[in-house]
Amino acid sequence: MLWGGEEFRGSILAARGSNVNIADCTVPEKILLAAHQLEQEGQSPFSAEALIVASWQKFPKTFGLKGYADQYPDSNKVLSSIMGEKGLARRGWLIKMGQKLYALTREGRHVVNRIMEGGEAPTAVQAAKIGRDQEKFVLTLLNSSAYDKYIQNRKSELTFSDACRYWGISESMHGEQIETRMNRTRIQLTDLERSVGPEGLDLTDGRNVGDSEVAQLVKLHEHLEDRFSRHLNLLRSRGDRG
Repeated sequence: MLWGGEEFRGSILAARGSNVNIADCTVPEKILLAAHQLEQEGQSPFSAEALIVASWQKFPKTFGLKGYADQYPDSNKVLSSIMGEKGLARRGWLIKMGQKLYALTREGRHVVNRIMEGGEAPTAVQAAKIGRDQEKFVLTLLNSSAYDKYIQNRKSELTFSDACRYWGISESMHGEQIETRMNRTRIQLTDLERSVGPEGLDLTDGRNVGDSEVAQLVKLHEHLEDRFSRHLNLLRSRGDRG
């Protein structure tokens, strides 16, 4: 559901009987609500620029440029609330996913739920835990150059070397070795999809990986497999000829 700007009076979710007024929300909470809206629209992670615009569109009086509130956002007001000692990232409400890329944390989602439910803290649902090997696997994918380019809409820059690092293969492999590694990646991604719950996956470094991020990892795998199918087939055929 898309909410209007601050000209909307009354409670944020009057239809649900909430007594929370927009005026009661702090600046960080308003940014958090804008971040939640971006994730509801399928943008996860989202860029700092997208969050600036979403915050301004939702709350123009709070985040509009002085004297031009209806025309331009004040980017510094949003950025200063994201970063710094008291910023959303330091509070643990947002996590940095890449250069100027962010996502809501589990704690951030709890704060959004508290606001939307009228100030009552929701009952915490335990996030899923995964094993050491599975965590190593998901971190390798999330920290890969392929994922970094993919979430920054730089798909045209993806190379076969990026794909190889994503899958954990090398161009010196061939035939059965390639098939084994690719099959293992598919199985691990399937296991990851089954493991992630509504509260995401808690990693030992404190990071929470949501189902939207897992879905992106799967889509990236499929994209790379389709894009570099010819390269993979060449490696496979080298083994067949041998």
